[in-house]
Amino acid sequence: MNTVQILMMLTILIYLAAMIWIGAILSGKNRTTDDFYLGGRKLGPFVTAMSAEASDMSSWLLMGLPGVAYLTGTADAAWTAIGLAIGTYVNWLVVAQRLRHYTHVCNNSTTLPLFFSNRYRDEKRILSVIAAVLIIIFFVPYTASGFAACGKLFSNLFGVSYLPAMIISAIVIVAYTTLGGFLAASTTDFVQSIVMTLAIVVVFGFGISKVGSFDAVIENAQSMAGYFSLTQIYDPVTNSASPYGLLTICSMLAWGLGYFGMPHVLLRFMAIEDAKKLKLSRRVATVWVVISMIIAVFIGVVGNAMTKAGVIPVLEDPETIILVVADLISRHGFLAAIVAGLILAGILAATMSTADSQLLAASSSASQNILKEVFVKDMSEKTGMVVARVTVMIIAVIAMFIARDSDSSVFQIVSFAWAGFGASFGPLVLLALFWKRSTLQGALSGMVCGGAMIFIWKFLVRPMGGVLGIYELLPAFLVGLAVNIIVSLLTPAPSQEIQEEFDKVAAMK
Repeated sequence: MNTVQILMMLTILIYLAAMIWIGAILSGKNRTTDDFYLGGRKLGPFVTAMSAEASDMSSWLLMGLPGVAYLTGTADAAWTAIGLAIGTYVNWLVVAQRLRHYTHVCNNSTTLPLFFSNRYRDEKRILSVIAAVLIIIFFVPYTASGFAACGKLFSNLFGVSYLPAMIISAIVIVAYTTLGGFLAASTTDFVQSIVMTLAIVVVFGFGISKVGSFDAVIENAQSMAGYFSLTQIYDPVTNSASPYGLLTICSMLAWGLGYFGMPHVLLRFMAIEDAKKLKLSRRVATVWVVISMIIAVFIGVVGNAMTKAGVIPVLEDPETIILVVADLISRHGFLAAIVAGLILAGILAATMSTADSQLLAASSSASQNILKEVFVKDMSEKTGMVVARVTVMIIAVIAMFIARDSDSSVFQIVSFAWAGFGASFGPLVLLALFWKRSTLQGALSGMVCGGAMIFIWKFLVRPMGGVLGIYELLPAFLVGLAVNIIVSLLTPAPSQEIQEEFDKVAAMK
């Protein structure tokens, strides 16, 4: 490695060491499994807001979204971002406070699957076990995509082999997550959101300066048919545009529906210390999400202009646009190399902030909702803490095995997992919180059908193309919602106890 690469690597290593240090500092606050998985419900409003959004955005924000915009223009990326922005705001506005109150009243539920079973008085824990299995099914590949992003970063910039780079990155994430649990994940996510913001702002500004001006970027975008349009999509192979219809727009906006079922985001709502401060959290989260996604989309547009201007080569992998720009920045001197290192740390931050939350959610599903609730009901807190940490490591090993393929697309993996959670849990969360008539049978049927429809639509229906070639989240979400409602109406009404508890939560402000 040359001097510049060494400086960049040292910057990243210092950042990684700081994350582990935070985990070690907070490890002493985990006295129970509830502390490990929910932080004792002690998060402040800013940490709640920024950790929720940092854990949500992942490497998709800095790699997937700019990559899509770089290759095919603004339509796909922009409509996805708009859907996510709307979903973010509505989720904070409608779900956050009700979920915080309901999970506390409902036998202090510390995980989403546990809340489902407690809410519907599922004594056999069928609902929580199936929910836990779905979390593991969708979160393990989601986590793997984060590990893969880390591997790509080091492999592209430092010329090291992908596999060892990915494994080392995963070990760091596992280290601070295992040490500090939810508090460490949330605190590091807060720090990582700041680093992510600095990274995208610097890359955006530097890219414009190399092209010449923002007007030059727009002029380049407008020179390609449909590239800078919300109703057309650019085809780089034929250098032509094809229509971006209303149905496709609706399917991209449906990304926003996914928020209602994201366990790692919903856990932040459950963990805030004071529900009254969720209003401040909502404002902070929404502003950050809107600004960061706008910049991320334009980084792809700026990157395309840099290619046309000969500043950077044509990218074989569009998702590496920020890596390429960071490498270009590093050639401008000592301080520039450190800045480039911080940009790369920003990509790591985006990845790590999601992977740690996913590890915890998958781990809690396996250790709490399956092992403890079904097989070892009298497990002690000491044993529970050991099991929790061991489970995190086991889940991580499985994710590393999946991530061994360096050719996988971050955007595609994330979109599938996002749809899975949105369709499985989204309708269930909304109806559990806001419809008193929802029953255990309806909840179970809707969750299973929504999750199954993700696979059916993606692998059987969507390949048919035409009007059926839409993002699987929208049809699967509607199926899950419809099945839940229909089955609930066909089965006996909930018990008086459940209805009174619902009314109690509904009256809380």
